[in-house]
Amino acid sequence: MHYHYTVPGDDFSQAGNASSEMKKNLKRLGIPPDVIKKTAVAMYEAEMNMVVHAGGGDADLTITPDCITIVMKDTGPGIADVEIAMTDGFSTAPELVQELGFGAGMGLPNMRRNTDELKIESIPGEGTTITMKIHIPEA
Repeated sequence: MHYHYTVPGDDFSQAGNASSEMKKNLKRLGIPPDVIKKTAVAMYEAEMNMVVHAGGGDADLTITPDCITIVMKDTGPGIADVEIAMTDGFSTAPELVQELGFGAGMGLPNMRRNTDELKIESIPGEGTTITMKIHIPEA
């Protein structure tokens, strides 16, 4: 099963809509609640990064009986140093975004904590693709 979501950029009023819709779809499919929670947190963090840093992007969700794969792709400025960006508390969010309560530097670390596999491909000036996998345990 496959779902596609468009993440609008620079619009905090719509931030989180894609991950919220994804959560509803997973519930309808009977995915275990703990898997839904991990998937929702990981996708929300990626979605917020797209809104704050990349001007939006696309989210693709593929569900198989044993795995949920999320691919988040944007054409934003990219991540200059992924290793540093994975550090808890590291943020390049503008001050205005931080004043709104976002940009605390926990997005990428939270993605890592809530996924079984995380792959970040980023080219400065071209964009970022984040692939996350969450395994679905057998019933």
